[in-house]
Amino acid sequence: MQIQDIGLKDYKETWDYQDELFKGVIDLKIKNRRNTSNSPTPNYFLLVEHPHVYTLGKSGDLSNLLISEKKLAEIDATYYKINRGGDITYHGPGQIVGYPIIDLENFFTDIHKYLRFLEEMVIRTLNEYDLKAERSDGETGVWLDVGTPFARKICALGVRASRWVTMHGFALNVNTNLGYFDHMIPCGIKGKTVTSLNVELGKKEVAMDEVKEKLLKHFAVLFEAELIDKTVQKS
Repeated sequence: MQIQDIGLKDYKETWDYQDELFKGVIDLKIKNRRNTSNSPTPNYFLLVEHPHVYTLGKSGDLSNLLISEKKLAEIDATYYKINRGGDITYHGPGQIVGYPIIDLENFFTDIHKYLRFLEEMVIRTLNEYDLKAERSDGETGVWLDVGTPFARKICALGVRASRWVTMHGFALNVNTNLGYFDHMIPCGIKGKTVTSLNVELGKKEVAMDEVKEKLLKHFAVLFEAELIDKTVQKS
C-alpha cells in the first residue's frame, strides 16, 4: 500500500486527486474482468491537512451548517457538498485527515468491518496517549466518555465505496481550532461536543508526525498491509 503525506492541501484539489486514484483502481478492476486478467490493483493511503472547510455528505442536512456564505468568507472557510456518507464535517489545520483509497477485495469484502477497523486504528492510537477512546452505538467515529453527559467526539468518519473500492475516510482532531465546530452541528448530532488530542492532554501542541506514525502502525497491523512511503519530499 502506497502512503502519501501531501501536507496542507486545498480540499477540492485533494478531492479531485482522490477521485482520480479511485477511478483508476475501478477502471483497472473492470479491465481485469473484461480480459480475464489478474493484474493486482493498487492501494493508497493519503494523509493531509486542509485549510478551513466544511463538507456535507450526500444524505446530510444543510441546516446543520449554522452560518451564511458571507460568514464563511469572514472566517476564511469554504463549503462543499460531497459524495461520501455522513452529515456535516469540519476540516482544518491541526487535524489529521486520512483517505484510504483501497480495493477491499485485496483485504475483505465487508464495508462495516472496514469502518470498524478505521475506528479501531484511531482507538489504539489514542490508547497510546492513555486516553480511553471508544465507539458510540449508532454513531460512527471515535468518542471519549461514551455514555456520560461529557461524551465528546475526537474523530469523524465518512466513506464512499464502489466495486469494493473506497475513498474519503477519517478526520482526527490533534491540534485543531475547535472554535470552528461552533458554526455547525457536528455530524448532525445535537447536544454532543467535540474535542482534540492536545486539549485532552493539556498540551499546547502534539507532534503531528508522531500521531501519523502511530496511526499507520496500527493500520498496518489491522489490515495486515505492507506500507510503502511514496511521499514526495519537498526541497
